[in-house]
Amino acid sequence: MTKVQERIDLTMTIAEIFSAFPQKSQRLAQAMTNAGLHCSNCSAATWETLEAGMLGHGMNEAAIDKLVKELNEVLAEEIDLETITLTPHAAERFRHFAKEDGLPDAALRFGDSAGGCGGFQYILDFSEKAEEDDALFESEGVAIHIKKGMLSRLLGSVIDYVDGLQGAGFKVSNPNVKSSCGCGTSQGY
Repeated sequence: MTKVQERIDLTMTIAEIFSAFPQKSQRLAQAMTNAGLHCSNCSAATWETLEAGMLGHGMNEAAIDKLVKELNEVLAEEIDLETITLTPHAAERFRHFAKEDGLPDAALRFGDSAGGCGGFQYILDFSEKAEEDDALFESEGVAIHIKKGMLSRLLGSVIDYVDGLQGAGFKVSNPNVKSSCGCGTSQGY
């Protein structure tokens, strides 16, 4: 009988973490990257334990413990597979950009299209009016329009806005993704 892993600990390899929790792998990779463990996104050293990877990047035990705690908090987050979720920060940034572009009442157009080395790339844009073949959602006071044909790939996605040293922008965590490219700009289902 195989034991099911329920929590992340510092002795797990990065690859084990991603394979044990595939629906959370994008959010887990983002948390690792935010903590300074950049190799998690490109599979460069996913064979290392979480502890070895952090120590190898000059992190101390307190930083490792903090990351393990954050990763387990990601695991505890509920995923609603019936909707699209904007974080409060993403909603605030979307409203800011819409107002800046003179579209204060715009909805978020969320979709994907073929492209990149992983198969699909996300599209986030302004939508002034829902189309007949759109599914309509609302999160954090922002209307979201999605083509009905894309729902099977996009439902359950969480859209956040991240600020970082290597740039800022919207970040999509999608539980339907089965693979992503090393550069992080495209994904496969």
